[in-house]
Amino acid sequence: MSAPQLLGAHAHDLGGGFVVRRLLPAAQRQAVGPFLFFDHFGPVTVTPADNHDVRPHPHIGLATLTYLFDGVIQHRDNLGYTQRIEPGAINWMTAGSGIVHSERKPEAERHSTYVNHGLQLWLALPESKQEVSASFVHTPASAIPELQDGCAQVRVLVGQALGAQSPVATLSPTLYLDIRLPAHGQWTLPMLADEQAVYGVQGDLQLDGQPLPPHTLAVLSESTVLSAGPDGARLMLVGGQPLGRRFIWWNFVSTSRERIEQASRAWAAMDPSQGMGQVPGEAEHIPLPQREPSRITGGQP
Repeated sequence: MSAPQLLGAHAHDLGGGFVVRRLLPAAQRQAVGPFLFFDHFGPVTVTPADNHDVRPHPHIGLATLTYLFDGVIQHRDNLGYTQRIEPGAINWMTAGSGIVHSERKPEAERHSTYVNHGLQLWLALPESKQEVSASFVHTPASAIPELQDGCAQVRVLVGQALGAQSPVATLSPTLYLDIRLPAHGQWTLPMLADEQAVYGVQGDLQLDGQPLPPHTLAVLSESTVLSAGPDGARLMLVGGQPLGRRFIWWNFVSTSRERIEQASRAWAAMDPSQGMGQVPGEAEHIPLPQREPSRITGGQP
């Protein structure tokens, strides 16, 4: 029996005191399947005085996937999409050749107090698809298939598993599951993808009889028995086909260092001809960081 590889979280401030727990990339591992970034935020109480808005910023060469357990976020992008993101829905943004978007508190909630809790993930795109046209697709919670397997209640958010197929389209084999176990429930999780990892969101969880520490991503290599504590457990599974190493700098991902440097120059110049557009109705933007793109990390081994 192989022990899982455990990846602990580190805190990362996105600005305005909005701190996330970042699991990927890690020093020990850049990705699990196509998943390159794994941020867990909240649960955090948002008050009218808080400003957790993320101003317009660019991406290339990746897809983002936003999933909420609680709360609400308003997405806007330079393609003209405006989407209220709510719990249980899948919001998939393909950056490809370039997209600019913002993530803000909706106007309807400006004077409300509520809890935000969710995950935001980045996925690599296949090398041949890195420069596809940008797009945004919202799949409502009602369209996500849900099934019962033993004692496990499973939502197949992305991909195919346990006889169910998500309607969310991907560019490479990808798997993303939301799994609930009842109090003291035990469930055998098979290997459902080339690479897969589990992350406990709520409740005590054991893997093959060993406690999974809080805020830890466990990369699995074989079938694993999951056991919940007295309050039950909720966990996420990420995985799929690995796509190889990537260069990552700021919000840019590519197999080419030169492409990231090009995107950096375009954003610094706010050059719409280079795919760096504007979000309609928004004059703000996050400036390019001062550090040099020579600090690009990752790349081919």
